[in-house]
Formats: sequence, structure tokens, C-alpha cells
Amino acid sequence: MQAPLLPEPQPGHLKETPLASETVFQGRFLRVQRDAVRLPDGSDSVREYVLHPGAVMVIPWLDDGRVVVERQYRYPLQRAMIEFPAGKLDPGESVLACAQRELWEETGYRAAEWARAGVLHPVIAYATEFIDIWFARGLTLGERRLDAGEFLDVLAVTPDELFCACRDGVVTDAKTLSGALWLQNVLRGDWSLDWQRVAP
Repeated sequence: MQAPLLPEPQPGHLKETPLASETVFQGRFLRVQRDAVRLPDGSDSVREYVLHPGAVMVIPWLDDGRVVVERQYRYPLQRAMIEFPAGKLDPGESVLACAQRELWEETGYRAAEWARAGVLHPVIAYATEFIDIWFARGLTLGERRLDAGEFLDVLAVTPDELFCACRDGVVTDAKTLSGALWLQNVLRGDWSLDWQRVAP
């Protein structure tokens, strides 16, 4: 399918120029910045945003066609969420190594083949966070190794069950909605993946 041409993605007339920056909060892995910026019309403003180290999300694809998801309590929303396995990058860690580690630690699965789908920016208005999207197949199940204080259920659902949960508002997690879009287009043959064998 021929991709339509988009307008120039980075036009100079929209750029905001940083003038000064200060750290407002430094946590264990998140940092909040407040920057003074010059706007395109020459006026000044302030931008507050969160610096995030980046993360990965894995769409684990079982041989029977189902996908592996997790049910995990997310404290800021005070509710359990259905989502694909995911986790943040450790310092110096490659995105593929992170994907392999998170899949194994959270679900117990290891994958023989991996394919990178793309990247998403879940909260562009106030964070630098990016999430690298990976598909995994050729799964074998072993013992998982959850982090201290981490509690989650591992579930297997059909793609149709996942798509209906997205449509009905049961799944509202942004990364999982993006993953479902990728999965739907791959299943239809509209989007392709470049699979590679990777030692677990």
C-alpha cells in the first residue's frame, strides 16, 4: 500500500526555543522540568514536562493465535488495567534487550522470534516518554520473575476479544490501544513485520 505524502513534519515556523531550564522535582526515575521558552511569535512562555527514560511494550503472540496480556493495578487511576507487557529501559539497555527482559520477568515467556513494529509517544503534551513496540512469537513458558512490589495476572486472549475490549472501553491504556491497532493491521495483511530470530 502506497503511503500518502504528509506535509513537512518539522516546519521551522512552529519551533519553540528554550531559554532556561530548572529541575522542579527529581524522583527515582522521573524528573520534572520547568523551561522558559521563546514562542514562534517572539513572546515568552513556560513549559513544564516530565523527563522519562523510555520504555518498551511487547505483543506476545502464541502459536494458537491468542496474545498475552496482563491485568495490573495502576495506582494513579485506582483500578486494574488490561495491558500488553511493558517496562522502562534500564540505563544503557537496548530496546530489544529490554523487551526480552520485560517479557520474561512479567510473564515467564521467552520468544524465539522478534519484530520491531514502531514507536509511540503516549503523552506528548507533558512528557518525553517513548515506547518501542515489539512483537514476539515462538513463545516458551517458564518461571517469571516479578520485581519486588509488582503484582499482576497473566492472561491469554484472542485478537477479537482484545479488539472488542478496546471498542467497549474495557481496555483504555494508550500503549495497548496502539498495540491493538498494529495487531489488527498485521492480521489483515495491511502492515508487515520483519521477523528475526533472537537468542533468548
